[in-house]
Amino acid sequence: MKEESDRKSLQSGVFSIPKCQELEALVHSFSPAEKVLFWMFAALLVGSTATLMFQVNKFLITEVPAYGGSISEGIVGSPRFINPLLAISDADRDMASLLYSGLMKIDPTGGIIPDLAKSYNISEDGLVYSFTLRDDIVFHDGTPISADDVLFTIQMAQDPTLKSVKRASWDGITAEKISEREINFYLKQPYAPFLQNTTLGILPRHIWKDIELDQFPFSTFNTEPIGSGPYKLESVDKSTSGVPKQYKLSSFNEYALGKPYISNVEVIFYQNEDDLINGYRNSKIGNINSIAPDKVGRLKEEGAYVVLSSLPRIFAVFFNQNQAPVFVNKEVRIALNIGLDKTSIVREILSGYGTVIDSPLPPGVIVRKNTQSVVENTSSTTLTKTEKAIAILEDAGWEYNEAEQIYEKIRKKETQRLEFSLATSNVPELKAAAEIVAKEWEKMGARVTVKIFETGDLNQNVIRPRKYDALLFGEIVGRELDLFAFWHSSQRNDPGLNIALYANITVDDLLENVRVSSDKKARVATYEAFEEEIMADVPAVFLYSPDFIYIVSPTIQGIELESITVAAERFLNIHKWYIETDKVWHFFE
Repeated sequence: MKEESDRKSLQSGVFSIPKCQELEALVHSFSPAEKVLFWMFAALLVGSTATLMFQVNKFLITEVPAYGGSISEGIVGSPRFINPLLAISDADRDMASLLYSGLMKIDPTGGIIPDLAKSYNISEDGLVYSFTLRDDIVFHDGTPISADDVLFTIQMAQDPTLKSVKRASWDGITAEKISEREINFYLKQPYAPFLQNTTLGILPRHIWKDIELDQFPFSTFNTEPIGSGPYKLESVDKSTSGVPKQYKLSSFNEYALGKPYISNVEVIFYQNEDDLINGYRNSKIGNINSIAPDKVGRLKEEGAYVVLSSLPRIFAVFFNQNQAPVFVNKEVRIALNIGLDKTSIVREILSGYGTVIDSPLPPGVIVRKNTQSVVENTSSTTLTKTEKAIAILEDAGWEYNEAEQIYEKIRKKETQRLEFSLATSNVPELKAAAEIVAKEWEKMGARVTVKIFETGDLNQNVIRPRKYDALLFGEIVGRELDLFAFWHSSQRNDPGLNIALYANITVDDLLENVRVSSDKKARVATYEAFEEEIMADVPAVFLYSPDFIYIVSPTIQGIELESITVAAERFLNIHKWYIETDKVWHFFE
């Protein structure tokens, strides 16, 4: 009967598993050796199965960001204008970047992506930019965002009465509302970097429209803002005099690019860098930035986690040939450039947190060519930098005055001495750099007088009237790489920023052309030609480009600092930062 039952089971495709009692009886029938062997194989089977299941699970499971957690940020200073149109300090800009959003947004790689805008279009002639807003965007108070809010913000930026820091960016631009969700911008001439302008944070018209322009700076909405950025204001702690000491922010669920993963951001303000560092060491804050490079090493030894990013800023010594005729001699400018050990400046002043530069372009813009060929042709590569510089001077007829310890040259029957002053700001980094530069140049027979000015005095009474021989100063080149203001001949006088008083027709044409070109390859080629002209003329000695230093809690993941221009841009992708994680199978992502 059993055989018949087994046969029927086989035919039907159904198999029965022996009952526990039958399995137990079978095991009892084994000899001692067979039992040992059975249990060994059983254990091996269980172990192998468990291992296999673990590996399969591990292969299928992935870790993904989860909502939750909080971070604390320390900032030096106190915000006064958390308003995209009025923000003037680092504290202002930091807070505005968290609380406001624009039509477009810069991503961490330096690209520009839609934010409040759903889409945009650029006319073939580059004169009309058309934007369509997303359908579901709202301000922190729940009010829908429309083209009226965009138009209002631009009009306020353009109004001379307000004196907005963004006025120059929007000068000559005409904004037109097409519909509730559409707005156009009309340019008088093509300007390739214009999309950068549209990252301006949008103000809520329904809140600001009834505030008189002369009262804008005094509105409480400058310190208790309502925007549409990734975070919204929960509370503000102020001193007895009404100065904000601490802000508590929460993630904005309706943020255009998605609800931020980190739920809460606490921002605490400190009077100076020492207080900021003490707050970090006492664990009151987890993130700090823009710390003096010489203090970063000690913090790293204490376990600080440091994130770095190159800044599109250049520091250089700019020559004023109108003020100091000695710089008219090209060999002098070449010698001063060659005789300087720039690596030691980066090492001693920036503790290595920077990049040596030989060009007005920040690192990474184009692949550099050999800019030292003029020197290699005039002196042996076995000489020191000082010896190379001296060789250049002597080849050009300069003679060393042993008694005066200075190089001199007879020019047009007059004795010209290698003597000049070097002006800079009363900022520790710049003061120290100026002293190093002066000592390096004195080794090669120059006499350099360092002049230190308070920042306000330097800007108003030295730079604006162009009253300096040489000036050690920095330029924020910016992401859009619009170098027109720094090097075009029309910008030699105030309010232009051509502090080398440089004039070159070829460079003027290149700078004008690159402003209207949207072709990336063509722009790079233009920058390369521009760089070659500058390097041939040597209107300045380019020193270094500093790094942005950000000390963050190691629990935060997703931070990207590939391309930032100012400290506030460390928050470019804060909505994607995360602390908490979940583990899910791949097909549930």
